[in-house]
Amino acid sequence: MTSNELIEYRLQHLRERLAREEISELGVRVEARGAGALVWGRVNSTGCRAAVLRIAEEELTGLPWHQDVTVNGSAPPDHSEELS
Repeated sequence: MTSNELIEYRLQHLRERLAREEISELGVRVEARGAGALVWGRVNSTGCRAAVLRIAEEELTGLPWHQDVTVNGSAPPDHSEELS
């Protein structure tokens, strides 16, 4: 197995865990980036974000990876929208 195949295998395993574990997070993307990985997307809560990053850390140990996982704003707007 080549190093690219090994990376893709690990990334697919991460995708499967994110989909099937208690968080059932399908909105997070996992992509190979050179010799590493990028985990990105939007989640609904800080707890879900923490779970995604914990699972990614477990699955990608030893592999360089970056994350850009943000939490959707669920609070109502704090001001009215001005229409012209």
